[in-house]
Amino acid sequence: MSLLVVGLSHRTAPVSVLERAVLADGVRAGLLRDAVAAEPATEAVVLSTCNRIELYADVDKFHAGVAELSTLLARHSGVSLEELTAHLYVHYEDRAVHHLLSVACGLDSMVVGEGQILGQIKDALALGQELHTAGRLLNDLFQQALRVGKRAHSETGIDRAGQSLVTFGLSQLAPATGSLTGKRALVVGAGSMSSLAAATLARAGVGALTIANRTVERAERLAHLLTEQGAAARAATMAEVPDVLPTVDIVISCTGATGLVLTADEVKIAVANRAATVADGPAPDLSAPDLAHSAATPAPLAVLDLAMPRDIDAGVHGLDGVHFVDIESLAAASADAPMAADVDQVRAIVLEEVAAFGAAQRAARITPTVVALRAMAADVVAGELSRLDGRLPGLDGKQRAEITQTVRRVVDKLLHAPTVRVKQLAGEPGGAGYADALRELFDLDPQAVAAVSRADTPGSAPGTAEPKRGRP
Repeated sequence: MSLLVVGLSHRTAPVSVLERAVLADGVRAGLLRDAVAAEPATEAVVLSTCNRIELYADVDKFHAGVAELSTLLARHSGVSLEELTAHLYVHYEDRAVHHLLSVACGLDSMVVGEGQILGQIKDALALGQELHTAGRLLNDLFQQALRVGKRAHSETGIDRAGQSLVTFGLSQLAPATGSLTGKRALVVGAGSMSSLAAATLARAGVGALTIANRTVERAERLAHLLTEQGAAARAATMAEVPDVLPTVDIVISCTGATGLVLTADEVKIAVANRAATVADGPAPDLSAPDLAHSAATPAPLAVLDLAMPRDIDAGVHGLDGVHFVDIESLAAASADAPMAADVDQVRAIVLEEVAAFGAAQRAARITPTVVALRAMAADVVAGELSRLDGRLPGLDGKQRAEITQTVRRVVDKLLHAPTVRVKQLAGEPGGAGYADALRELFDLDPQAVAAVSRADTPGSAPGTAEPKRGRP
């Protein structure tokens, strides 16, 4: 079996395609089930973020695997295969490992070095484990990716090279906002990205923070948490958003909605109302300290859309009185080179870890054969001892125990050196054939070896990929 990844990201596809291809939670589950039900694949994990959609699988045929995974991505994303194919990339074996480890370290992120991707990789693995679509290979790979990502952040300065998407987005709003201290802000959404945005604004010292969410209880919990930490935060319903918009300086939106949360007309009305508020007097107090407003024209409304698909109408880009930043403009702005030395150091770590993962996997592939060999040897010893009992029935318990221990010790010593050496050889490049050689030399039953592999695979369950592992 071999590792294959088929996907698209901000590097290969325009935002217009990425936002249509985004996979909701239920869709991801269906994609994984269909992937392991397909003939070429026995395991699958999907990594889906606002910047990438990648399907990882353990396949037995490369070309059939690429065709099947591409078709499944098109079917579940709703983007036609013809359109999707133009933006897909394919990585196989060591290149697939290298790709995921690079992703985990933030080297492939829109903002190089950001750490949020580690949480997304962890969630992807958790879903694969929950659905029993992640077997030994993908469990090992994704666990390794999490370890390598943490190592990169702890051993290098990659954190200085990049920022979280929220921090980067706020830096792009700076021409409109200046210092965030004392500003009024609205965060739409209460998921992980929105929570990060709200916490970031609170730490930056915004004067008043309103959190609006479709499920208002989630907004209330987040507002309560931030209030306990000293922020002036309150919750609001989505119906209140049009009334809140004219009273704030900053809007950040990141929901899981499939349609627009804010239209260009709604933002245009809010901007007009902001100007009217400045002309008529100070904005109404929303349980926050009084904030000074310009006696003339208010500063532009700073709007940041971090959602994929987009929450805010792209037409907002053309409105006067608005400084609008979305995923597409962030992608264009992220071309600034990060600290080259830190990136080079992380790349070296990735290369080292790819080699280590490959060696470990090659060595692991021979383990079921070695286990089956030792099991066969144990059966031979048991059979010979049983035959000895028939020929020498007068042996007492002590004599029989001594003979048994001696025979087992001889077999263990004979097998020890070759099995240790074959594991070492199998871990080296080109060592995949040693398992086959061992099976041939000792005439091992392929089904016995396959049974060891199945018994030693985590997360297996009836109806998942595992039954197909017994194929010779």
